[in-house]
Amino acid sequence: MNTLEIKGDWNITKGKLKQKWAQLTDDDLKCVEGKHDELLGRIQKRTGETKEAVEKALHEFTACGCK
Repeated sequence: MNTLEIKGDWNITKGKLKQKWAQLTDDDLKCVEGKHDELLGRIQKRTGETKEAVEKALHEFTACGCK
């Protein structure tokens, strides 16, 4: 998988997350390698969802589970 494919997959995932939780902003979804926990925290803070619910959604939206 090349960089362009990975970036495209992440853009699809961001769109799905914004559909599920409309209150998320683009800044919230700036996921950089190694920042999985930060992304989980931002989504939890914005949505009030549990960590488990957020992890489940991320896993459903991505082929690799975003880890």
